[in-house]
Amino acid sequence: MDKVTYCVIVMGIPCLVAFAGKPAAPRYLSPQAVVPSPSGVMLYIAEGTGNQVACLDLGSGAVSRTIALPAEPSGLAISEDGNRLYVTCGGPAGLVAVLDAAKGKVAQTIPVGHTPMSPVLSPDGKTLYVCNRFNNNVSVLDLAAGKETARIPAVREPVAAALAPDGKLLVVANLLPAGPSDGQCVAAAVSLIDTTSGKTTTVPLPDGSTGLRGVCVLPEGRYACVTHVLGRYHLPTTQLERGWMNTNALSVIDLAAGKLLNTVLLDDLDRGAANPWAIACTADGKNLCVTHAGTHELSVIDLPGLLEKLAKAAGRKDIKADDVAVPDDLTFLVGLRRRIVLKGNGPRCLAMIGTKAYVAEYFSDSFSVVDLAPLDRSDVKAIALGTAPLTPVRRGEMLFHDASPCFQNWQSCSSCHPDARVDGLNWDLLNDGIGNPKNTRSMLLAHQTPPVMSLGVRDTAEVAVRAGIRSIQFSIRPEQDAADIDQYLKSLKPAPSPHLVNGKLSDSARRGQKVFEQAGCASCHPPGLYTDLQQYNLGLGKGLDADKKFDTPTLVEVWRTGPYLYDGRAATMEEVFTKCNIEDKHGKTSRLNKEQLADLAEFVLSQ
Repeated sequence: MDKVTYCVIVMGIPCLVAFAGKPAAPRYLSPQAVVPSPSGVMLYIAEGTGNQVACLDLGSGAVSRTIALPAEPSGLAISEDGNRLYVTCGGPAGLVAVLDAAKGKVAQTIPVGHTPMSPVLSPDGKTLYVCNRFNNNVSVLDLAAGKETARIPAVREPVAAALAPDGKLLVVANLLPAGPSDGQCVAAAVSLIDTTSGKTTTVPLPDGSTGLRGVCVLPEGRYACVTHVLGRYHLPTTQLERGWMNTNALSVIDLAAGKLLNTVLLDDLDRGAANPWAIACTADGKNLCVTHAGTHELSVIDLPGLLEKLAKAAGRKDIKADDVAVPDDLTFLVGLRRRIVLKGNGPRCLAMIGTKAYVAEYFSDSFSVVDLAPLDRSDVKAIALGTAPLTPVRRGEMLFHDASPCFQNWQSCSSCHPDARVDGLNWDLLNDGIGNPKNTRSMLLAHQTPPVMSLGVRDTAEVAVRAGIRSIQFSIRPEQDAADIDQYLKSLKPAPSPHLVNGKLSDSARRGQKVFEQAGCASCHPPGLYTDLQQYNLGLGKGLDADKKFDTPTLVEVWRTGPYLYDGRAATMEEVFTKCNIEDKHGKTSRLNKEQLADLAEFVLSQ
């Protein structure tokens, strides 16, 4: 009889176990949102790959029941009386499932946008705000009418939101930078939405900010905090010490002024705190908590002490040329922060009840319960939600998001490839020389479209994965780790484009399909993978890359991978066809009119 080997997590340690025969596919739960009941006796957990909400009784520490959902849940909100749960679900045809908490059933569904996330309920309970990640906007729902009344533009991939206590300002974290990536400053931004007028203010974060994941408004309503990666992309990737490549940060926004107060590093001098994710504040305003999905920790920060120190930094008059600015100071939180090791793997969501932090761990299907009250020790208890063995694909996904194998834990693969896609930055990875940075490429279809890297310097994605472990994580790992990461990346599926209409090409895209063929685009980007797997010199290379041949990238999911060209100089697809198309070498587009160019872009972005 055949044997199948899985990796099982036992007491936090991966163990290989052989099973006879062919067991059923493991069922993972993947908790990715959590909200407590108003009474504080129950936790509701959105289990992403479990397609359900679990009700965790905090008295017994056991799941009392589960509520099946029509699609994958991503976010939760609860009414003040605890009778209604609002769950964001689904992909292109996103919806909000309104659950009757007492009956444990879906009472209503409300259509929203593409990949809805982070529902936020207004203080009066009448309005729900939902981030539509791939529509780059926020839905406003009238709950009494059960319908969407407006959509407010965000910047790029809004993934988290929080309301000021008075409900007048919605703070939205945008995952990625927008615009070209070949300039002097490339950074993601926070959107501040006036809920009365619908007007939006954009607050840019420091240069290199990307991978925003969490946001919270502090209890008094004056400040908001967001978590993100702070990339040092202007430097060649020759080392990792002292955050040379990636640091991990917390930015504080002054809501009254509508601007950034400052950015604080969550790392230590010789140890990174990779992939900060969820953030929450205790009700008394004493502690600010941040989960680190890459290092499986919880940071507990003295909030009054942090704000006091930031105020002093802002008011200093004796700053010298050799002083370290706050966003570069790896010692800023010394004496203000505790780093607590959690029991599970991949903490992505967090709820605070009194002095206890309840942290859900995505990959180990578990909870860590941390009592913040003892200042001289860390009391951490574990609660198991599931026990499914790790398949190679699941283990590869876990490793891709894990910074533990990295030298000093500064970064995981997902630090530069969130969700295995792009971070919007240019990096000088040294695999094709020094001084010629390249825009981060998506991992989707990397194994099916060799060679890889913009100049095709790696023959296959398998070679690139192993080179990345060695030269970007500065680590030596067992071959099985790379093999499992390969399996995860091969398993990636493209998300349907937000440019599609009910899953089909729009009228504009159908016209653009004809232009695509007439302009000669299909000769290098034939349907299917939309790449001929060849390399061409289109006159696009600059500096050290002048007159070089570049790999023909796939157009599958290209709507998600901007900015475009190897150095990210083109912010939009229209710019690829116009100012970046030298002598019509990149398709015969110079004689196309404005409408034809728009249709062509619509077709390409529909892939």
